[in-house]
Amino acid sequence: MNHELLTSHVADCRCALHARRLFTGRLLGAGATLALVAMPVLAREGVEVGSKSGFGQIVSAEQIEQAAQQNYQEMLQQATSKGLLVGPGTLQLTRLRAISQRLIPYTFEWNDRARQWRWEVNLINSPQINAFCMPGGKIAFFTGILEKLKLTDDEVAMIMGHEMAHALREHARERMGKTMATRGAIELGAAIFGLGDSGRYLAGMGGQLLTLRFGREDESEADLVGIELAARAGYDPHAGVTLWQKMATAATGAPPQFISTHPSGPTRIRDIEVNLPKVQPLYARAERPEKRFDVLR
Repeated sequence: MNHELLTSHVADCRCALHARRLFTGRLLGAGATLALVAMPVLAREGVEVGSKSGFGQIVSAEQIEQAAQQNYQEMLQQATSKGLLVGPGTLQLTRLRAISQRLIPYTFEWNDRARQWRWEVNLINSPQINAFCMPGGKIAFFTGILEKLKLTDDEVAMIMGHEMAHALREHARERMGKTMATRGAIELGAAIFGLGDSGRYLAGMGGQLLTLRFGREDESEADLVGIELAARAGYDPHAGVTLWQKMATAATGAPPQFISTHPSGPTRIRDIEVNLPKVQPLYARAERPEKRFDVLR
């Protein structure tokens, strides 16, 4: 085939080889054009946190949430048997559930799985200064944290947002994955692939979820995500500062459980203060709660 015939063949041919080359050329050309006219990507409004670690992939989200559900129900059963589970209709439980309903719609951006979580909020009658949110949206507060710290609704929202953030950012999943990876995780591998006694493993996993201690990086991330959730829901993010000031006062003498697992201090408060300008516009535009429970106490 001479040069003239070859040129004509390439120009007019619709064979698979030349069709692919033509498509690729047009695609590259279009990409170059878009690169010239593309608008810059706008930064996300709100706080900035890092990406999740790869250790979380070692344990499936379904396993973690299943274990949390089992352990949470066992905790509620024990509280009920001892007469410590606060029943529906009480002011404090109504307050907690109302605040949670304002925060939950803003959790989906942080973890799409939260759309399918069966969120629960319960209150335990105990002097402990403690609260938590387990994977899958299982929340518990202790009356001690509400009464001893005399929390405002804004401060309750900060605690709840903080605890929600731990679940949304899958800190328990990452921490347990890291632990399993460090130890070799033979039993974990068997559980994941259905080769061993996964029920026994899940039971053990659930027991760990109530005793996990998060690192400083996780705590800082939960603070920031928490104040954003609360701000979007119409709660004053400055309450993040007053909350931890109260926590610091409560930590004098024997530190309560919440303080021992949630390290406080001036650095933490400064980090929150630095990030307040990022969430203040969200709060300024947010719809305020119709009912304030802190004025009814």
